[in-house]
Amino acid sequence: MKNIALIGSTGSIGRQAVEVVCRYPDRFRVVALAANTDAALLSAQAARLSPRLAVLRREGTLAEVPAGCRFAAGEAAFEEACAFAEADVVLVAVTGFAGLKATLLALEAGKDVALANKESLVTGGALVTALAKKKGARILPVDSEHSAIWQCLGFDRNAPFRRILLTASGGALRDVPLEELADVTAKEALAHPNWRMGDKITIDCATMLNKGFEVIEAMHLFGADLSQIQVLVHRESIVHSMVEFADGAVLAQMGVPSMELPIQLALTYPERLSCALPSVDFLKLGALHFEAPSGARYPCFSLALAAAEAGGTLPCVLNAAGEVAVSAFLKGQIKYTQIADSIECALSRASREEVVSYAQLCEADRAARAAAAEALP
Repeated sequence: MKNIALIGSTGSIGRQAVEVVCRYPDRFRVVALAANTDAALLSAQAARLSPRLAVLRREGTLAEVPAGCRFAAGEAAFEEACAFAEADVVLVAVTGFAGLKATLLALEAGKDVALANKESLVTGGALVTALAKKKGARILPVDSEHSAIWQCLGFDRNAPFRRILLTASGGALRDVPLEELADVTAKEALAHPNWRMGDKITIDCATMLNKGFEVIEAMHLFGADLSQIQVLVHRESIVHSMVEFADGAVLAQMGVPSMELPIQLALTYPERLSCALPSVDFLKLGALHFEAPSGARYPCFSLALAAAEAGGTLPCVLNAAGEVAVSAFLKGQIKYTQIADSIECALSRASREEVVSYAQLCEADRAARAAAAEALP
């Protein structure tokens, strides 16, 4: 029986993780649940899973707490859940910079981390990987692309390779004429053709800022240089990523678009169990297509690559500015094309520093949010 602390349980990944856990009740037990503000869904999850601890990060109450479960609210309670003593693995599914704290707390407690919060590595990759090594804890990738790379490397994040081929769907606006992008609505940008995810990541897929994040994530997870990573737009989302080796052989991980597979694999590794997903029907699939991302269509991706090359605190600035800009777009405060403008403004105002502490990253995050907000119309 593997005991799991599920941090970010009411979000898209968290909800899917609950389904994975409930599929194999003889193998998994959720001992701690943590959510931000959704008290109603957290209450329903607690009733279904009977954890030892249920937490709201913001203040609030649950309508009903099951027997044997302790409810708590506030930042101290959230921190307890992230490092919950009874957990064998902590699944971090918190969105944004807020997830970095959860990841560091879990690793400091010596817990393996099933990592669905890419921002932990984007903003604090050096801190996260160093702490994992110090504590002897494992980082188990949950992002579909990084899970694919991990699988292609035989579940050995230190295995040698020549090149990582990171695939991207191109997002909801991949075929919209460039001259029309300024007028697209949030509803249009959220209509992802292949995946169903939270609003923030879906917009990031449309701009391909998310793919830039994943490049940085891959650099930290697999010790890759930026020059070793190539991004390919792959409309079908069947090849989740590929790895090329020294002899020229390329291994690809393929499957239908579903986050349940990488979530479950992070928890069952090295064993593979049924996800109740359909098989890929290659006879009906037809051709698979790959193309280079367009700089004109995806300026956020270009900004992310520049931040990845510069390193230090600039990826943290990139993420913070992205969170502010996407929130403004979803609220109708700026145009879609102004997301990149806001991010570029914050990056231009930031000074690069070597990352030395979580407190330093918090300050870089704060300053970048202020700069991005000032850049809004």
